Amino acid sequence: MKINASTPRVAVPSELVTSRSESVSGAQSASTGSAQVALSAASRRMLALQDGSNDIDVERVAAIRDAIASGQFKIDTSRIADGLIATARDLLK
Repeated sequence: MKINASTPRVAVPSELVTSRSESVSGAQSASTGSAQVALSAASRRMLALQDGSNDIDVERVAAIRDAIASGQFKIDTSRIADGLIATARDLLK
């Protein structure tokens, strides 16, 4: 990616900006390229969300898959409709 004067600038929210302090002590640190980066609280929360351990309830998915395969899975259309309406109302607020 070429960076020049026509490259658009992106505003980053202040809570996502990390503070960075490089520790360079003489030629040894400069040659090894060591640096320290302190992450903000917001970035630490975002990293914690990325671990993927809470994304999918594997046991629940397996139970639903088995219920569908056996024909015992019942779809409550009124519950789905109520959820869609509630989501639409929240988006309109």
